Amino acid sequence: MTTTANWTSGDTTALFDAILALDTVDETEQFFRDLCTLHEIEELSQRWAIARKLNEGLPYRQIADETSSSTATVTRINQWLRHGTGGYRLMLDRLALDEPPEST
Repeated sequence: MTTTANWTSGDTTALFDAILALDTVDETEQFFRDLCTLHEIEELSQRWAIARKLNEGLPYRQIADETSSSTATVTRINQWLRHGTGGYRLMLDRLALDEPPEST
C-alpha cells in the first residue's frame, strides 16, 4: 500500500519544516489550531488514537467503539500502519522509548 505517486511539493516541504520548528506542545497546539479546522484536528487525533490502539493489539470492534469510528476506518489505518510509508511505526516506536517502564 506504499504510495508511489509523488505527493510532496515545495508547499508540503515548507509545512513540514514549519512543524519541525515547533518547540513545545503549546506552540504546536497554537499552530495546528490556526492551520486546521477543529474537525480536521479531531480527525487527525482519531487516526492517531486508532494507530496507538492497533499497536496495543486491541480488537477492531473495540477500537471502533472507543474512538467512535467505523471498522472500515480502523482497517484502513491498520493497512497504513502495516504497509504504509513507515510513519506510524516510526512514531509509535519513538514515543515508546520516551515512556517510563511500567512498574509491576
